[in-house]
Amino acid sequence: MGAQSWKPALTPDGQPDFQAIWNTATLTPLERPQEFAGKEFLTEQEAIAYEKRVLTAVNSDRRDGGAQADLGRNYNEFWRDRATRVVATRRTSIVVDPPDGKIPSKPDALRRRQAANQSRTAGASGGPAGPEDLALRIRCISRDLPMIPSPNNNFLRIVQGAGFVAIDQEMMHEWRLIPLTTRPHADSPVRGYMGDSRGHWEGQTLVIDTTNFIGINNFYGADENMHLIERLTRTDPDTLMYRFTVDDPTAFTKPWTGELSFSRSNDALLEYACHEGNYTMTNILAGARTQGTR
Repeated sequence: MGAQSWKPALTPDGQPDFQAIWNTATLTPLERPQEFAGKEFLTEQEAIAYEKRVLTAVNSDRRDGGAQADLGRNYNEFWRDRATRVVATRRTSIVVDPPDGKIPSKPDALRRRQAANQSRTAGASGGPAGPEDLALRIRCISRDLPMIPSPNNNFLRIVQGAGFVAIDQEMMHEWRLIPLTTRPHADSPVRGYMGDSRGHWEGQTLVIDTTNFIGINNFYGADENMHLIERLTRTDPDTLMYRFTVDDPTAFTKPWTGELSFSRSNDALLEYACHEGNYTMTNILAGARTQGTR
């Protein structure tokens, strides 16, 4: 049966059934590398060569390059659930629009964000003055949106109930509860790290509209004005297509769109207990204070 004619089973209340554990990992980069400028897709041979080269380059068990390179590799490969393949379409970037595969960031917005970050992190020691000066991921608070894969913890679970879809993202053990409703978004003062979401079905596609972000450490310099539209479509028993559009006129010159596929997994989704044993926070702040006393 062809992918176009395949339809998912329905939940008891009539929703297309997306309930499963999904793996979002891919070696395809978010933005198109310079080496593939003007090239939207790889050939099969090019994809194989690229996968081999990238896996060698990012291998955290390597010990060449000196102490600084070793520090940058931090976790070894045992702790990764790194992808081994590019996306099935062999696109050269997750970004599909603009056609050049690049995020259309406003230079002045990026400079303002960088200046603000430097101001916040430059305490008396030149390092972070407190935990609030560190990124939300380091503080085990939020993974951020859209749902872009990282080197580890790239699983999510979808659970559906009458009038709702819930997404449990492994990274940060962060739940999104998405009401299926035409109600307007919450009032502007009501904000969240993952924003305020509303969902509806367009045929077999779940459309999630999210606004009301807090605007701290948002994606690629986006702020509280970010408007995110996500589309999820189950194209066969083992594939969930994810397409998203980011719009933030203060951070980007125009809206931009990305696309990748999630694969169904038989693995269990384990709790990501980030706060327990978060020695990173303690060590970073202790190091900053030690440096300030020298």
